[in-house]
Amino acid sequence: MRTRRSLLRSSLVAAGGIATLGGLSSGLLTAGARPALAERIEPELNDDGLYTQPWFLHSFLDLGEDLAEAADGGKRLAVIWEQKGCPYCKDMHLVNFADPEINDYVRENFEVLQLNIHGLRETVDFDGEVLDERSMARRWGIRFTPTVHFFPEDPAAAAGRSGIDSEVARMPGYFKPPHFLAMFRFVREKAYEQEDFPSFLERQAAS
Repeated sequence: MRTRRSLLRSSLVAAGGIATLGGLSSGLLTAGARPALAERIEPELNDDGLYTQPWFLHSFLDLGEDLAEAADGGKRLAVIWEQKGCPYCKDMHLVNFADPEINDYVRENFEVLQLNIHGLRETVDFDGEVLDERSMARRWGIRFTPTVHFFPEDPAAAAGRSGIDSEVARMPGYFKPPHFLAMFRFVREKAYEQEDFPSFLERQAAS
């Protein structure tokens, strides 16, 4: 099944064009558009005043579609909520994602979608509910930024459910680099099926 984003990708590859998705302009989705893992590109401030990574997912903000495409690519979907002026969001970009080990691991294993806790872009939840970003943030119970949601490997597990009901793990606030990377490993390795995150950290420290 071809989604809107895959169709757009095909048209851009053919035309070599530049697209604007959800208010974010970028020369994206063409062959080689995402920087190679070896490249270290500094994050930039977008029009909403958020630091953003050039390799973050650009989409039509249909979360069910984004989850399906992540799964098709052998990756997991993570949604990061941020807001303008958030010092911990800045640290996440300038400290955590500046670490080559973290940057490479996340890019290799996850599709990351950035949302604005005060944003007005139309977003479609996994159950089809259409809300702007700030209303979705309230629906998902977002109280801190950055907050990272992680979703099931199988898109069918999220279908018909809201994001807060289908998440498999949540990072509620800023984590220092070692714990930040550990949370992404916790999800990628599906350790949440057997243990909670503190237990995972204890086991990792003991090994």
